[in-house]
Amino acid sequence: MNTDIENLFKDKVIGHPAGLFIIFFTEMWERFSFYGMRILLILFLTAPIISDNPGWEWPREHALALIGTYGSLLYLTPILGGWLADKYTGYKWAVIIGCFLMMLGHAAMVIDTPWALYLGLGLLIVGTGFFKPNMTSMISAMYEGKESKKDGAYTIYYMGVNAGAFFGMMLCGYLAENMGWHYGFGLAGIFMLLGLIQFWLAKDFFGEIGEKPLKEVKSEETVIGSVEEVKGQDAKLAQEKPNPFTTLDLVLIVLSSLGGLLYLFNDPMSKIGDINFLDFQIGGLDGSNVTVLTALVLFLYLIISRISRYSKIVRDKIIAVSVFGIFTVFFFAAFEQSLGSMTLFARDYTMRDLQGTSALIFKIVDLILTVGPLAIITWVLYLLFKKTYSKIPLSNIVLALSFVVLWYIVYYKISNEFSKETTEVPATWFGILNSFFIITLAPIFSKWWESKYNPSAAMKYGLGLVLLGLGFGVLVFGTLGIAPGAKTASVSMIFLILAYLLHTMGELCISPVGLSYLSKLVPGRMIGFMFGIWYLAIAIGQKAAGTMGGMIDKITEEYSLSTFFLIFTLVPIAIGLVSVVLNPVLKRLMHDVR
Repeated sequence: MNTDIENLFKDKVIGHPAGLFIIFFTEMWERFSFYGMRILLILFLTAPIISDNPGWEWPREHALALIGTYGSLLYLTPILGGWLADKYTGYKWAVIIGCFLMMLGHAAMVIDTPWALYLGLGLLIVGTGFFKPNMTSMISAMYEGKESKKDGAYTIYYMGVNAGAFFGMMLCGYLAENMGWHYGFGLAGIFMLLGLIQFWLAKDFFGEIGEKPLKEVKSEETVIGSVEEVKGQDAKLAQEKPNPFTTLDLVLIVLSSLGGLLYLFNDPMSKIGDINFLDFQIGGLDGSNVTVLTALVLFLYLIISRISRYSKIVRDKIIAVSVFGIFTVFFFAAFEQSLGSMTLFARDYTMRDLQGTSALIFKIVDLILTVGPLAIITWVLYLLFKKTYSKIPLSNIVLALSFVVLWYIVYYKISNEFSKETTEVPATWFGILNSFFIITLAPIFSKWWESKYNPSAAMKYGLGLVLLGLGFGVLVFGTLGIAPGAKTASVSMIFLILAYLLHTMGELCISPVGLSYLSKLVPGRMIGFMFGIWYLAIAIGQKAAGTMGGMIDKITEEYSLSTFFLIFTLVPIAIGLVSVVLNPVLKRLMHDVR
């Protein structure tokens, strides 16, 4: 047994090693910065130039094209970042490099110029590539040989993700909308810096865990794990013969990657900067569409040809994973409207000015939502201090300083709002609902998945997609009275709140279980490649979300806002029903893996 792992498990907080909570808080600050910045981006880019809080007044289509490309690249760079960490840097240094680059990215975005915006987004994309895959790899390394405790560890980690997203959107959003956009961007950068310093000062606490990998080639048993550790797979599956990449495979990977990247960069550049390096047409299709469709065809050929070379059982299981990947694309294309068209809906079409009793009720609810979770996390911080202060005092001091700053901003926000007779709910406030509902509903769904009523994978996907569609159905109903072409309206907040509730329930059916099924279905030696495919599916969904969300003005002017949301109602529900119908087929392909 690794002595570093044993040492980590000697200092426990809530039944888990203290090192998990160092990762928890590092991830929390990273997500604070990430979501705090991201929810501001669409509002800042589309805000009027002449206003109390001026933005850049971009057309919505242009802003969402950029955000779609940004979101897509965030899920592609981790494929490279994970490979670099495995081969060269190790997990700890990859996390530190990622934090540093993201801190520089946030700093750049404080500067109010286009070049600083693009530089900042580029640094955030590369930094996320280093950070995102290697935090979870650190946890996996910490729990090596203690697989029974991994589920609980990842649940705690997931809470850190959502706590960071919750406070980031709430507090960065509040400062941005009440004091100025760059106060929000600046706050995101400050907490990213504090997260970097905290993790840097605590890195030695992990010993050799996450250090630079050994140069010697690992044995076959080390690479794929012992047969007993391959959950849900038999020995024959774990010992599946290698399927090396052929020259043709590598050529197809390069060509499809280049085509996809050309499309990702050309789409916003051709709209925003009028720079089109795919300026041609074939058969009525413009160059961008020709390029991305060609890349898609090449990639599909690559996948099909590789799958055909596996044995029947493995082939069946990878086909099942691929089908779930297609469902994932449709899910994220609709779900990611939350940081795009739904945030615009919150700003421009939702009644956010409250007076009298309504204002007081909102202030009290907001107070409870803010102080309650922060108090719980502060208590966890206190427990961590008790176990680690003598070992990593400087890291704990930085962490304590972070919480002092956080509590001060919360105090400022609450006291400022209660000093007013009326209140205007920030458009960014609605973004916190997803994280709040995840934190409150996740234990219920977890119990459901562990019970005898646990649905099959296809049924979970079907249910998740249907719930997602129903959430948009609520918005369809709420916007029926808005005239075609209207730029503003005053729809009740309840419609947006119900939509986020249904969307979160749909997410809990799909997002946490997708990677779980992938790890169960794919043999160890293939899992890296399939994780890459999975991130690619999410990346396609992210770009599709930006492209489809960018059609909001065109569809609203020609038809209505209800028609726009109706598309996101019918498509997910239809795909969800397809998943339900395919349930028997997918069960056979999964060969009894649950």
